[in-house]
Amino acid sequence: MTQPVCAIIGIGPGNGESIAKKFSAEGYRVALLSRNETYLKSLEDVIPNTKAYAYDASDAKSAKDVFPRIKSDLGAVDVLVYNAGSGVFGNIDNIDLDSIEAAWRVNAYGLFAATQAVLPDMRAKGGGSIVVSGATSAVKHSANFTAFTSAKAAQRAMAQSLAKHLGPEKIHVSYVIIDGVIDLPRTRDMMKQGGNEVSDDFFLQPDDIAEAVYYLTQQPQSAWTFELDVRPFGEKW
Repeated sequence: MTQPVCAIIGIGPGNGESIAKKFSAEGYRVALLSRNETYLKSLEDVIPNTKAYAYDASDAKSAKDVFPRIKSDLGAVDVLVYNAGSGVFGNIDNIDLDSIEAAWRVNAYGLFAATQAVLPDMRAKGGGSIVVSGATSAVKHSANFTAFTSAKAAQRAMAQSLAKHLGPEKIHVSYVIIDGVIDLPRTRDMMKQGGNEVSDDFFLQPDDIAEAVYYLTQQPQSAWTFELDVRPFGEKW
């Protein structure tokens, strides 16, 4: 039996890397996509059944160029994990229009381009799964998150529209709201520099997030989840 293929856009230390390891361990061939090709190559050396592809989520040309290569190298994509996300933090008085556009391009425009690229093969196979990594900012909008929160809200709205349109074709689109601080060396350092001493239970663990993402791709069609919140118990909500 041919191995299924998972493409992950937005590979970095933390969630992206953990999601790649999870799908690899479950028998998938995994396409690793991000702008940092050097980092991707280092993962390709240590995670079995993976292949690195330089990819700019904000540029639709990347989707047109890269996904045909993935199909040629690994096979048609069964699962797309859209883990790309960025945004300059600030309010309307201290960010500019370029910041708004850049956040929208990565979070919403890029999701649209990647989905368009994988749809023909998912339709040909009679189904597939698209999981989008979201954030609390998609549903709660803070003053100093103007670019990020508006882009994440657009991303969530797009994912819901895609889910309703593609569900009848057995293509499961789901959205994961990641609510909390992810456990990384840099986030721990930031907390300490801010004078916040917190316990290990305060953080979201990337490997646990990866388990949730994988679970969504394995659900039976009669009980699909669209939106899944993940947070540690210490996070206020």
